[in-house]
Amino acid sequence: MNKLEQLIKELCPNGVEYKKLGDIATDVFRGAGITRNQVTEEGTPCVRYGEIYTTYGIYFDTCVSHTDESTIQSKKYFEYGDILFAITGESVEDIAKSTAYVGHEKCLAGGDIVVLKHNQNPKYLSYALSTTTAQMQKSKGKVKSKVVHSSVPSIKDIIIPVPPLEVQAEIVKILDNFTELTAVLTAELTARKKQYEYYRNLMLDFGAHGEKTGDCEWRTIKLGDIGRISMCKRIMKSETTPDGDIPFYKIGTFGGVPNAYISKETFEKYKSMYSFPKKGDILISAAGTIGRTVIYDGEPAYYQDSNIVWIDNDETIVLNSYLYYVYQLSPWQISTGGTIARLYNDNIANAKINIPPIKEQERIVSILECFDKLCNDISKGLPAEIEARQKQYEYYRDKLLSFEETP
Repeated sequence: MNKLEQLIKELCPNGVEYKKLGDIATDVFRGAGITRNQVTEEGTPCVRYGEIYTTYGIYFDTCVSHTDESTIQSKKYFEYGDILFAITGESVEDIAKSTAYVGHEKCLAGGDIVVLKHNQNPKYLSYALSTTTAQMQKSKGKVKSKVVHSSVPSIKDIIIPVPPLEVQAEIVKILDNFTELTAVLTAELTARKKQYEYYRNLMLDFGAHGEKTGDCEWRTIKLGDIGRISMCKRIMKSETTPDGDIPFYKIGTFGGVPNAYISKETFEKYKSMYSFPKKGDILISAAGTIGRTVIYDGEPAYYQDSNIVWIDNDETIVLNSYLYYVYQLSPWQISTGGTIARLYNDNIANAKINIPPIKEQERIVSILECFDKLCNDISKGLPAEIEARQKQYEYYRDKLLSFEETP
């Protein structure tokens, strides 16, 4: 019998009481608005609701933002142990994300934040409020003008198990081990990515090499000098379907999962009549997230006309695999004269890159591929390990926080 099982047997042998947050709260209140212009580098620590989604995890001890509190009309403070909820968001699935403050400064809560004060273990409450069951309760938020809202009454109605404090502390200790391991792996991945970016930039930077390194001469060329910019023929909306044989990638699904398809007959007809990438060509997004690149794997697929392009380049001059890494350095000059920013053919053709001889390109690519695989391969390396640990953590979190309820 482990320590947690022993504590449960001793302290709550007949089950655990489930309570509404409103019943365990000593106070629940909304924060007050802090605008972006009121955020300063120094001053009183503060949290704005968006930071709960983007910056803070299960708990935090230091605020990333500060403000001059003399400029705040209605001050709402939070302190050690308080739970913060973001009650405005873009997704029903994520609404009312919460975090526990375990720092020791007195801080200001911004608008669209609900602060819960209590006498429980703050980390325990935060873990309990992150479970699948708790999130299902939070997800009853109301959608208004495409924005999801929760409220103080909705927060107070969330029901969670509330075991004795000794049990709470032991659960926190177990779950902290999971989160710390994930944090270590994430830090390692961040370090590897920085290392990869350093070597990529070093190996591809013309200024770092000079015009010649040993017997290896580098030269600057325009992309238009190595081949022509190509794109698929435009597909009409009437030719696509949610079901079909061949995936059709629009700019929004480029590099991800398609949501439209075309028939095999349409694909074969257009492929034989118009430009089409060959295996290994580097596809470039010319709108939306500009300059995003995908290596064409040779599998049947069709792409959205001028929004997704590639260079039909001469690989005796520059390898596609080399171009893939060069493109990550963003050589693009983006046109903004129209209603939206985009890459036009001239922008791509006039982009300048630095290239060494083919043998040196092959050497650079082989080194960068090793770093790339370690950092980015979803089935191997650190990202897969982090994903596995996260799933393991979520499984044990939900299991540990599912108690038999008292009669």
